[in-house]
Amino acid sequence: MDPKVFKLDINSEEYPQCLKEIKDPPAQLYCSGDISLLHDRSIAVIGSRKYTMYGKTVALMIGKRLAECGVTVVSGLAIGIDAFAHMGALEVRGRVIGVLGGGIYCMGPRSNYELMMRGLEAGGLVVSEYEPDMPAKAYNFPKRNRIISGLAEAVVVVEARVSSGSLITAQFAAEQGRSVYAVPGNINSQFSAGSNLLIRDGAYPLIVIDDAVRDLGIETEPEAEVSCRLEGDELKVYKAVSGYNGISADKVCAECGMNAAAVNSLVTVMEIKGVLQTYAGKIYLAK
Repeated sequence: MDPKVFKLDINSEEYPQCLKEIKDPPAQLYCSGDISLLHDRSIAVIGSRKYTMYGKTVALMIGKRLAECGVTVVSGLAIGIDAFAHMGALEVRGRVIGVLGGGIYCMGPRSNYELMMRGLEAGGLVVSEYEPDMPAKAYNFPKRNRIISGLAEAVVVVEARVSSGSLITAQFAAEQGRSVYAVPGNINSQFSAGSNLLIRDGAYPLIVIDDAVRDLGIETEPEAEVSCRLEGDELKVYKAVSGYNGISADKVCAECGMNAAAVNSLVTVMEIKGVLQTYAGKIYLAK
């Protein structure tokens, strides 16, 4: 059963002021869900449809952490990074907004339609400037991106190729005066080439997720004992590092019985979580 859709005109009281102020604001928004979210503190999390496991892990983690901090997560609800950010927020019953490039009734593919419905059932919102029965067209998506950035106070690009539409969203965000963050990636990976170039050109590198939240002026509650929010191999690495005032990756491998690739991947993720930091070839607990 398709969700109930209603229309907000640009002159409606509920129409968000932040969208009215952008260049070429949508004349109307077709909405399904809780329209009060249009006035929430929010951050957009976006990236490519094609992704690596690193990108998936980070997108899930960012979506989850933003939701834990009371920030609404905005995405384009596309396959890949957008969807994972959405999933991460929903994992902790967070608030989400999906911005579509076609009509709400024509949302696809099926897997993302189901994700859209999950978000709505959790009290989220879906918006589009297109009538509910209008099929999505390729040329609508770049235009749609101005709404994603327009609704958010900041935009985080997790993983993007040089040709990714996420770079268009980042450009809109910069023009609209929003903060733009990019997650650093492997310089040899085509999946991170675009996001790395954003950092080169002035985007803030997102090393610790809470930095984006604090930059909005939102105080993050100190989390309980760090080890309580880690599990499995992350907890093994944490315990290995906590026994030293600086430890090499090789020694972590030996203590945990893991290979270098696995340890390096875990350390990268735990740096983004703000648990570890690396300096001069050694790994430390973050202060």
